Amino acid sequence: MVNQSLINPASIVIAGASNNLSKPGGKLLRNILEGGYSKPVYVLHPTEKTIQGIQAFQSAEELPEINLAILAVSPKDCLEISKILLTTKKTKAIVIISAGFSELDEEGRKIEQQITQLVNENQACLIGPNCIGVLNQNYHGVFTTPIPELTDAGCDLISSSGATAVFLMEEAIPRGLKFSNVFSIGNAAQTSIADILEYLDENFSASSSRVKLLYFENIVNPQKLLKHATALIHKGCKIAAIKAGTTPSGSRAAASHTGAIANPDLAVKALFKRAGIVLCQSRQELIATASVFNYKELRGKNIAIITHAGGSAVMLTDSLSRGGLNVPELSGKNANELCTYLNKGSSVKNPIDFLATGTAEQLGIIIDFCEHKFDEIDAMVVVFGSPGLFDVENVYRVLSVKLDVCQKPIYPVLPSVMNAQKEIAYFLSKGHVSFSDEVVLGDALSAVYQTKKPSDFRTNNYLIDAQALRKIVDEAEDGFLGPDKVHNLLTLAGIQQPFQQIIHQQTDLENYKAAINFPVAMKVIGPLHKSELNGVVLNVNDLTGIQKHFDQLMTIEKAEGVLIQEMCQGTELFIGAKFEDRFGHVLLFGLGGIFVEILQDFQFCMVPTDQHEVSSLLKKLKGYQLFEGARGKKPIDESAFIEVILKISTLLTFVPEIEELDLNPLLADGNKITAVDARIRLNKNKVYEKFY
Repeated sequence: MVNQSLINPASIVIAGASNNLSKPGGKLLRNILEGGYSKPVYVLHPTEKTIQGIQAFQSAEELPEINLAILAVSPKDCLEISKILLTTKKTKAIVIISAGFSELDEEGRKIEQQITQLVNENQACLIGPNCIGVLNQNYHGVFTTPIPELTDAGCDLISSSGATAVFLMEEAIPRGLKFSNVFSIGNAAQTSIADILEYLDENFSASSSRVKLLYFENIVNPQKLLKHATALIHKGCKIAAIKAGTTPSGSRAAASHTGAIANPDLAVKALFKRAGIVLCQSRQELIATASVFNYKELRGKNIAIITHAGGSAVMLTDSLSRGGLNVPELSGKNANELCTYLNKGSSVKNPIDFLATGTAEQLGIIIDFCEHKFDEIDAMVVVFGSPGLFDVENVYRVLSVKLDVCQKPIYPVLPSVMNAQKEIAYFLSKGHVSFSDEVVLGDALSAVYQTKKPSDFRTNNYLIDAQALRKIVDEAEDGFLGPDKVHNLLTLAGIQQPFQQIIHQQTDLENYKAAINFPVAMKVIGPLHKSELNGVVLNVNDLTGIQKHFDQLMTIEKAEGVLIQEMCQGTELFIGAKFEDRFGHVLLFGLGGIFVEILQDFQFCMVPTDQHEVSSLLKKLKGYQLFEGARGKKPIDESAFIEVILKISTLLTFVPEIEELDLNPLLADGNKITAVDARIRLNKNKVYEKFY
């Protein structure tokens, strides 16, 4: 429970403070004192009389009332001190930087749980244990360096890892980035990243930071994260995040195609996509994304590259193109006019290369042309270093002015950290942020542009007989449902299916032969992987064929019966869903066949979803042209497919016990979309939170 005692404490005590600055408690106290904290600071030490000029208390009982305690002592001492402070000293916030808790062993885990219980009972806030602390404009409560410039206009950084928080600040400060708050949460025994976002959301004001940077090792409460990240973005914030540890450690057996492709990483991506969080893969990418956030918003895809470095321009062009942005060729009257201002040999086609001998005046002219005359250009990237031939300070002065006056965003890549060290320092002193690598910028800029803001979400729930659904689920056992139960569930959900009948012995045919419409498909019931066992026979045209193939299919090991199904035609589509712990269902959809199996061409989102989200995602499919009837093929009714996807979303909200669902393929024939093969696996033993 983040509170004002943590954010702006009226008093601080440090347990484990030291005169030795190489110890965490010593450096922590020094940072607080040098950070200008003007309110009472107390130190607790069992033997020392004074520490860094402050009189020490030998026991927690001797202390006055304390607002915030920062503990750098053993786990057992943390428990003892916390108990005294919380119950007798009105302490409402505790930061434990010590290690040796749940990350170490069972004993440490038990102590951590005891401290957390005490904190909760006293309605206080706990950060950590096993963290570097909290850093903001009110106090520098960390034992590490560097201490960045802290301002309301800076970034909020919330990190599961203290070391990663330090590395991120070291990466950011040379780029010109500033910070507002830095939270290192360590083991997050009580307070998670989502909890801190909740506080920042509920206490948002005109002076709040507009940039949030997150590093996750574990997403404890995805729904809380989604709620408050979405709210903050609607309030004008921009959020970027790294989620480490999403790749499964080793291969896992999957009984369906959905199970094979829907991993925890996909759930994280779906969550971030829904919230409008930019997903980053590295520290460099996260800091580059934060730097992009500090410039004017990119509102179009067309980028002008202005440089004197041809190689950098080529690499940047490749990066932007891979990310879905354009570097359009510039030609015509305005391009010809621009050439007259540049040195011989310069190129204005885009990239605009004004050579190593280009001047500050020429840079200003190029930027003015892109700002006022090249209407097709939406933004500029200026890559300008120094070959060491002459002083380039005037170039950076011009660039500094243009950043302020131009309406189109300009992103400066300043790679000459040695030749132009002095000039870059001047540029950053004007409050600007720079990029050192053009490809990192290109990737970050593309990711920011492609990450859409969260839209007003309207769930499309279809009428469904919930009582009938529950009856099927309640009577079913865990595991994959039989084809009759799958058929009944999908029928209740409103999903069209072909005529089908299950037979267990030859004599069953007498009861159903009059209803069979040839040709039919025959599928063995029992084994999960039918195709690999030659358990599927297509285009059976008469009763004799059914009798023959029935006997053949029943010889397959674990065969329990045979499903006879009317043959259908159409373009293959795919819908799947996978339940991920704490996240809920991730819904996958796209074209079937090789598109999903080999090309991995599918889109995904969280459940529930709505028509607008599904429609926009479908258009991102690589094979989307098939919906429009590419190469003479019959077009797919997109609205009909969207309706089926939304019906499956509705089914999943009513039956959260569905752990895995696979409709592969569905066949689209005009506006008729038929599910010809389906698998549903239940897991009723899980604890399902209320996600929907």
